[in-house]
Amino acid sequence: MNTAALLFYIGRILIVEALAMIPSMTISLLNGEDMSWRAFIVTIATLAVIGLAISLPVSKKNRELHSREGIVIVAISWILLSVFGAMPFFLSREIPSYIDAFFECVSGLTTTGATILTDVEALSRGLVFWRSFTHWIGGMGVLVFTLAIMPEAYKSSRTTHTGGGDLLHLVQAETPGPIVGKLVPKTAHTAAILYIIYVGLTLLQIIFLLCGGMPAFDAVTISLGTAGTGGFAVRNAGIAAYSTYCQVVIAIFMVLFGVNFNIYFLILTGNIRRALKSEEMHVYFGILFATTAVIAVNVISYFKNIWEAIHHSFFTVSSIITTTGFATVDFNTWPQFTHYILLFLMVIGGSSGSTAGGIKVIRSMIVTKGAMHSFRSMLHNRRVKVITIDGKAIDESVVSKVNVYLNIYVVLSAISLLILSLDAISFEESFSSVIACINNVGPGFGRMGAVGNYSTLSNVSKLTLSVDMLLGRLEIYPIIMLFMPSMWRRTG
Repeated sequence: MNTAALLFYIGRILIVEALAMIPSMTISLLNGEDMSWRAFIVTIATLAVIGLAISLPVSKKNRELHSREGIVIVAISWILLSVFGAMPFFLSREIPSYIDAFFECVSGLTTTGATILTDVEALSRGLVFWRSFTHWIGGMGVLVFTLAIMPEAYKSSRTTHTGGGDLLHLVQAETPGPIVGKLVPKTAHTAAILYIIYVGLTLLQIIFLLCGGMPAFDAVTISLGTAGTGGFAVRNAGIAAYSTYCQVVIAIFMVLFGVNFNIYFLILTGNIRRALKSEEMHVYFGILFATTAVIAVNVISYFKNIWEAIHHSFFTVSSIITTTGFATVDFNTWPQFTHYILLFLMVIGGSSGSTAGGIKVIRSMIVTKGAMHSFRSMLHNRRVKVITIDGKAIDESVVSKVNVYLNIYVVLSAISLLILSLDAISFEESFSSVIACINNVGPGFGRMGAVGNYSTLSNVSKLTLSVDMLLGRLEIYPIIMLFMPSMWRRTG
């Protein structure tokens, strides 16, 4: 284990978080929110001092990364980012309990959108912006952002024969989905391309929302939350506070941010035909439209006409499958049948390589195709061809990893459910809370539903769900492997 490399990259990531807090601090200053901007200054100073202290002494020759270092850096960084990111909420006394502040920050960074706040409009503007901005920086990945802006990353990409292969370990450990590669030979350039697409879509949504008459502050914060598929609302009424036009814009962009970003890269580079042939994208949109239709038929009696039912069904399905968590209606009141469909969508999630959570559409495809091939093999008593996606064979090791991932996912969900059962809440509330948090969705059902929050849970349950959110965002392995003794053994 290269401890020096760990310290260097973790230090730089803490510095990036300090820089990320400056816009929020500025908003607090401009609005005369004394407790808020002072809390930001203390936190920024703390992050900067620690970040510089542990990264500056590390020489360039000691910054080499391997897969083990990449995994450990990702796990430790996300934990530390959450610990320090919670400080402005706590130091400003706007969230008096540190555990509540930690829950709120973890929820923001992991783009979950679960909240303990009962009145978000009472929060200072600087902290409201920080909540939404944590969605944005956590959506694409804090480490991907760091690589995109870090000069050393580009130098490494130019000077190593692997084209930045060492840095790819960071991207692989943080990027959602079972198959991760580079869009271009240099890893740092890949990170930059991803963020250019990310920023472009975010700005485009802001423009569309402003055209619909949404206040500028709301348009920016809602767009940041949509981009990260996070779902922190800035109004107590949620997205229901805005016009139908704005709701449609938000729904469309939630869907767009749930698409694999490789698709946008292919389109921008002229490979439109290849982009449109993506099997995962076909399945993603197929599930989206099919479940929208089924739910709309099921809830039509709850609305004035079929168009209103379709509108709210499409918004809700888009919000849940992309794990954003925004809401225009209280879907708690919908028939139980729709609850099961929404739980299904929470688990499936969006596309790999997107900002959405869940187990990802690609994993669902691999498991489904694997099961069908097994049935055919037993039926015809012969070996069936390998699983293919987009015309390419999926290696058996990838299939095995997907199956192992799902097994661990089920076990961890069951353990979390047992812990939450100690609280005085119903099975539907505890089950949906675990599913909503480990899949980074946000709202569950009951008191934790679209118009509710997680404030009534015990501290033990809040910490359990915080861990679930981190496990879900980092796709389990980095956090689990952090506690394996073999990860910390010296090599060579």
